Amino acid sequence: MKRNFIYFLTFLFSMITSVASYAAEEKYTIDPMHSFIVWRVDHLGFSTQTGKWPANGLILLNNTDPSKSKVDVTIKINSLVTGIPELNKHLEESMFFDSTKYPTATFVGQKINLISKDTADVRGNLTLHGITKPVTLHVHLNKMGQNPVNDKMSVGFSADTAINRSDFGIKAFLPMVGDKVHLVIDVEAQKAAT
Repeated sequence: MKRNFIYFLTFLFSMITSVASYAAEEKYTIDPMHSFIVWRVDHLGFSTQTGKWPANGLILLNNTDPSKSKVDVTIKINSLVTGIPELNKHLEESMFFDSTKYPTATFVGQKINLISKDTADVRGNLTLHGITKPVTLHVHLNKMGQNPVNDKMSVGFSADTAINRSDFGIKAFLPMVGDKVHLVIDVEAQKAAT
């Protein structure tokens, strides 16, 4: 009888722990209408060229321990926007992004280091142009709360980092066109329906 009671308590505790763990994690879907990656690169020393890619994916927020949150983002390389159609075409060719062969890039967060209540460094793997390299994003939490437009719980982040394009096999016109590429990321995500 006593042993059965102990088994029952163990089972009950494991159920409570499981439910608490589930409740602590909330899935947010990245809104592709309001999420993007902007890149900036030096052009011959005369100007800084800029382009933009849309993004989608998932964020799993851990409310109990934010450092255990996860992020998985897909960047739509084949949806490049520069505002200049001829430049888009040039950059989508094989010497640069080769967007027919590599239509997307991905970033998968591996480790989150909290800096303050609204800043963190997110380390993860960026796969671009068929090559995967570690990258650290410097992230700022902009806002978390009810979205007044659709009444959904939403969260917004801004982030920045820099990569060397040569690390990802994109070496055309080096060093005249800069190797270092600055990335600025803005993401809005909405809580997924349970």
